[in-house]
Amino acid sequence: MLRASACLIWVFAAFLAPAVQAAEDFHTSTEWDVRPSLKYDAICVLNVLSGDPYYLKYYQSDYDRLSQRLRPEEITAFTNLKHRIKDEHGGIISAQLALYFSAIDAESLDDLVKTVDDSSTMQSNLKATPYYSEESWKIYDASRPDLKAVFVALKRIRFESDWREQSRPKVEQAISSISANLPKYNVIPAVESVLGTARPTNRITVFLSYYSQPHGIKITGARFLTHYSYPFRIVLRNAIHEMMHPPYDLANDAELRKDIDSLRSDRFLMDKVEHHDSSFGYNTLDGLVEEDCVQALEELLAERFDMGHDSRQYWREQDGGIHVFAVAIYSLMKNRRFDSVHEPFPVFLKRMFREGRLANGQIENLNRAFIAGQPSESRL
Repeated sequence: MLRASACLIWVFAAFLAPAVQAAEDFHTSTEWDVRPSLKYDAICVLNVLSGDPYYLKYYQSDYDRLSQRLRPEEITAFTNLKHRIKDEHGGIISAQLALYFSAIDAESLDDLVKTVDDSSTMQSNLKATPYYSEESWKIYDASRPDLKAVFVALKRIRFESDWREQSRPKVEQAISSISANLPKYNVIPAVESVLGTARPTNRITVFLSYYSQPHGIKITGARFLTHYSYPFRIVLRNAIHEMMHPPYDLANDAELRKDIDSLRSDRFLMDKVEHHDSSFGYNTLDGLVEEDCVQALEELLAERFDMGHDSRQYWREQDGGIHVFAVAIYSLMKNRRFDSVHEPFPVFLKRMFREGRLANGQIENLNRAFIAGQPSESRL
């Protein structure tokens, strides 16, 4: 759901694709590292202890156990975070803060408190990634007093001990099972092949979390968070998915910037952006389009690894059916013979805009045909 780390060279024409990066820059293997993390569970539990009903359906018993230990002023700090980050700005507490705190080496609650007290190193590190924006930083900066209060509260109620006793054993058991199978899947070369650019590393770090449900969260580097209870197929698909954020360099591609801006006139798509449960995220056009491009690519690569699923049912139901751009892109990649060897995805996407395949009304037409089960003309 959130961006990959950066300094990648992007292509601007299909005929340039083979020359974008030398072959030796691309990886031939994937290394896997699966681990628990107190740090990220401490961040993710902020969703729960804010009392947000969206998360209580997953964590009611944990909320009941932990919240009764909190003081009224501490509960207020948790709810302030929800109000500021989610209600006012359409963000996800765990996603935004996990991303930010992944830019520093803090691991303990004491480390998190120190980082909130002095966030200059975190800010400097974030500025070296594609994830930094002044607007988002202002939201974080305004949240610092409440953040310090909630981290201090977690320390006071002995959250670390609770996590070691209640959460970590379940996570460790899942790690043993998942780690045995992941080495069979060579994900990084597959991702590089469709994007046309090398990833910064071939080592994927998976943080199995207890409190991250229902999100998969991309953080800085080739790292992401996923829930310990998810079946192996979902964890693998999460890995494929998160390694492809972002699938293009929007900040440095004026043509694609103009193309995506043109989608604001498509009422079918904009209805999904403007009228959905904000708890899902994707509350801007840019955010939904990026996510949907990655979802479409994920489905294609998952099929290569025999991890495909009923994509029609999935996109009808996923996040209330908002991912209509994913359906359109997936359909076009099937029907227009997407060939990543000669045309990496960013180039393909711009060609679809130039050819009018994503013109006003076409996204809705592609969705209707897809849901109706119209057969694709070709396969990847």
